[in-house]
Amino acid sequence: MCQKLVNKYNVAGPRYTSYPTVPYWDTGSFSLHEWEKVLKQSFDESNRKEGISLYVHLPFCESLCTFCGCHKRITKRHEVELPYIKAVLKEWSLYRTLLGAKPKIKELHIGGGTPTFFSPENLKFLISELFKASEIAEDYEFSFEGHPNNTTAEHLQVLYDLGFRRVSFGVQDYNIEVQKAINRVQPFENVKRVTDLARTIGYTSVGHDIIFGLPFQTEADVIETIKKTEALMPDRIAFYSYAHVPWIKGNGQRGFKDADLPSAASKRKQYETGKYTLEKAGYVEIGMDHFALQTDALYQAMQNETLHRNFMGYTASKTQAMIGLGVSSISDSWYGFAQNVKSISDYYRLIDEHIIPVYRGHILGDEDLKIRRHILNLMCHFKTSWTAPEMTFAELPEVLIKLKELEHDGLVVFGRKQMTVTEKGRPFIRNICMAFDLLLQRKKPNTQLFSMTI
Repeated sequence: MCQKLVNKYNVAGPRYTSYPTVPYWDTGSFSLHEWEKVLKQSFDESNRKEGISLYVHLPFCESLCTFCGCHKRITKRHEVELPYIKAVLKEWSLYRTLLGAKPKIKELHIGGGTPTFFSPENLKFLISELFKASEIAEDYEFSFEGHPNNTTAEHLQVLYDLGFRRVSFGVQDYNIEVQKAINRVQPFENVKRVTDLARTIGYTSVGHDIIFGLPFQTEADVIETIKKTEALMPDRIAFYSYAHVPWIKGNGQRGFKDADLPSAASKRKQYETGKYTLEKAGYVEIGMDHFALQTDALYQAMQNETLHRNFMGYTASKTQAMIGLGVSSISDSWYGFAQNVKSISDYYRLIDEHIIPVYRGHILGDEDLKIRRHILNLMCHFKTSWTAPEMTFAELPEVLIKLKELEHDGLVVFGRKQMTVTEKGRPFIRNICMAFDLLLQRKKPNTQLFSMTI
């Protein structure tokens, strides 16, 4: 990759799991009443046709991984499991009452934190209760995140029996120096054990998460990690850039010095080398940061142009409504976003008061919806167009002028009322989306809100 382009485009920018991005939500005019209204609208429009998605956040971890940007609670006290599960189920009951009809669950993802912090018995109780008074879609997809060090055969079997067929394991890097720096020591043997167990039980999609740009990490470490990963051939690989945002995440990302991180040029070289190694092994790049074998549903969704992106990441199909349960979870009705409170004590209090525990959100206006469509097109399909009325907006000419510089650098090409990201431009997809981000253009942040794009 051209070093001049790296230097030019290595700026702070969103990852665009949503538009508007969270720092630009209009929280001042947001209310729980408005959120309930747009969620009910979305549910009524789409439940029978496509169903809904559920995300359940299980925040507990026994130790702190210093690379992690997720919302978590560190504890070794497993008596916290059942009270938390009961609160999540009460929240689901509040949503079911609001929706007024039996929800059809198409997608379910369990994340964290460490979902496998919870015992198999408690996970079975949680999922079984979620399914009560619900319908399961014929083409459902259930997945969860497992920690290689504590995921057991019982975890995998219990969730498989409940319909889960996809599991992802956090690998990050196999170099012991890197693992110690991020406080995530897990030998290859542990990853192999759970990967083999999952396949023996019958899981049809096993994913591994690998991170580049970690402290003390080198290009050779990335190659070695991918070579070991290749020996297990997971169906999907999330290969993403470490987001160093300690000003947001507090002391959790201060387990090492900034000087211990690779430079922007070294980090981009890690990505380029990793991408080449993965593609040589038979993986195809899917959207941003993801790779899959051609036999995996994520690849097939890309081919069919049904790939979707939301707060659960890339998914092989779309639902208009996604409900997030648990502390810090974010829900998406297409017309609006809502995030739950982050404090467990506040969460319990609101649930006990029979209040859906959201504390901030954003209701999308007409312009927001148009920009959101463009950014989703770019993030999922590396192209977008403005031939249809629902894709045009007043400031489109100014956006196209901004994109001319990216065209000059060979990152995008224009056709008649359409634009495609080039192969050269794919690593800069966040920068390309930023040209469409009207809220970011209108109000540049005074402080750094986002991780660096490279």
